[in-house]
Amino acid sequence: MENPIQAIKRKPASALRNFINSEAAGGIILMLVAALAMLIANSPMAYDYFHLIHATTGPELTPKLGPMTVHLWINDGLMAIFFMLVGLEIKREFVDGHLSSWNDRLLPMVAAAAGMAVPAGIYLLIAGGEPALVRGWAIPAATDIAFAIGVLALLGSRAPASLKLFLTTVAIVDDMGAVAIIALFYTASLNFTALAAAAAIWIIMLVMGRAGVSRLTPYLILAALLWYATLLSGVHATIAGVLAAFAIPLRRTLAAPDAEDSPLHRLEHALARPVAFLIVPLFGFANAGVSLQGVGLDTLLAPLPLGIAMGLFLGKQIGIFGSVWAVVKLGLAARPRDASWLQVYGVALLCGIGFTMSLFIGGLAFADPAQGDAVKIGVLMGSIASALCGYTLLRFGAARRQD
Repeated sequence: MENPIQAIKRKPASALRNFINSEAAGGIILMLVAALAMLIANSPMAYDYFHLIHATTGPELTPKLGPMTVHLWINDGLMAIFFMLVGLEIKREFVDGHLSSWNDRLLPMVAAAAGMAVPAGIYLLIAGGEPALVRGWAIPAATDIAFAIGVLALLGSRAPASLKLFLTTVAIVDDMGAVAIIALFYTASLNFTALAAAAAIWIIMLVMGRAGVSRLTPYLILAALLWYATLLSGVHATIAGVLAAFAIPLRRTLAAPDAEDSPLHRLEHALARPVAFLIVPLFGFANAGVSLQGVGLDTLLAPLPLGIAMGLFLGKQIGIFGSVWAVVKLGLAARPRDASWLQVYGVALLCGIGFTMSLFIGGLAFADPAQGDAVKIGVLMGSIASALCGYTLLRFGAARRQD
């Protein structure tokens, strides 16, 4: 008979714990890869770096994109898998996780909504005077969960588990908003035939789930077809990843979130590490590199990068901390357990790290290379300032509870 202690040791960790651990490690790798991309882009290897990123590697899948390049395969192909993982996490949390009841949803949903609206407002105040820059309003609205959790993980036991859970749930709701923004505001023209094909494929996937199909292979084949139909439709192809995730069946497994007979859990665990350790770092490497040659104070203070940086750094902390304070003071929700107001403020600062999602939305908003570089500079300024200030506050600030 198996020893009970051995059985306990063999029991898999919860999905949320695995998620936090993998994202923390992936976030640290993302920091290193982003720094490496910046170093290479400002070194004698810069030409080779940019030539590799924009090298033509494949056929023309749609006239809108032209011949596929390394950059397009990463941003439109691999990132669809990233968005699929995001969709799986959103569905799991809302159906069977920490966002499954309205009491649990209220605080992170209000915080995420305010944490998107205030940064967008600050961006428009700074850059909205130029009509050509208005399209970038959503760039500072997103939080990079991998980067933020990675910084929080560096604090170890100084950050209570409730803060990590709060940051994770806010970032998941934030991701929902980012997906909606991409679908609604960054779709120029539609091919309705391809859109109808995408809708038909998605309906088939939903029907399969209702019929009890639990094998993942049919879903993955249809997900690939859904991706291509969405690419042809004019809606950004990564949205297909989220739609496919919502169609994957989830068997509610209270107290057993790693159940192997739940298709969603199986796929989520299969994707977690490749996304955290391969796809997101590849995206960071391909998108973080920007040449700083000729960049002076006038460049940094230009409306586009300054609007993004201030939106991330000021907007996130004002929106998230202000909304949490208001909701708690009104008695609608409780402050994260064992966390002081100072620590909540520190996490609100970390939410200003908008690296992955902000760069992604920036690429959709501005096609001009000069504007693209300005976006990268703004995202890096805001994200680095938020990371350093948030880490410093949480590392050296008072850890005791404060009313």
